Amino acid sequence: MINVAVLGASGRMGSTVVEAVTAAEDMQVVARLDASDSVADAARAQASVAVDFTVPEASEANVHALIDAGVHAVVGTSGWTQDAVARVEEHLRERPEIGVLIAPNFALGAVLAMRFAAAAAPYFESVEVIEMHHPDKLDAPSGTAHHTAAGIAASRAAAGIGPSPDATQHDPAGARGALVDGVRVHAVRLRGLTAHEEVLLGNPGEQFTLRHDSFDRSSFMPGVLLGIREIDRHPGLTLGLDGYLSL
Repeated sequence: MINVAVLGASGRMGSTVVEAVTAAEDMQVVARLDASDSVADAARAQASVAVDFTVPEASEANVHALIDAGVHAVVGTSGWTQDAVARVEEHLRERPEIGVLIAPNFALGAVLAMRFAAAAAPYFESVEVIEMHHPDKLDAPSGTAHHTAAGIAASRAAAGIGPSPDATQHDPAGARGALVDGVRVHAVRLRGLTAHEEVLLGNPGEQFTLRHDSFDRSSFMPGVLLGIREIDRHPGLTLGLDGYLSL
């Protein structure tokens, strides 16, 4: 049995993780932690893996505390900056046996869509990303969209492809969206949505669209359980669930 601690256990995602882990035959929840609890309680409960679905302002500190406690961390909290990731990577040098997985999305379809977008991007003149979420989401653009755009940009740069053409010279309201590594990303917040992303790729005379839709938080659970099961085989820092898949 894999002993699991869930951070943010009373939240929307955390409670879904608790249900999924409880239903799995090879793991059990040994600690349910929230903002008023100490992360050290995960180690005291003999958890080998902790799942963090908390808030951006708390997640980094949680991960550092888990590393110090010798507990692997599967992180689904969004809002991670490059500097925060670098600090975790540096900390892990002191505990090379510990694994940390920071994934912008645990839905397997979303992971595949991100990889497909990066693979397709060098073959199209234009590419933009649209992410759509419920209005209670705290960050924009989403971690998934940021990761998607970064992968697209890296793929195009490796192929020697320049930025998408754009003749816009006047955009005082920011209608053209955010720039992530030179790729335009647009964020929609609408009641009734859960988590959705479109990658639009265009050439003269054609358009290729990749779209992934999560209609319920249960869509993330197979990826979370995969992360829990695989993390001890992946010491160090892994960014994205695709690092655990044979792609």
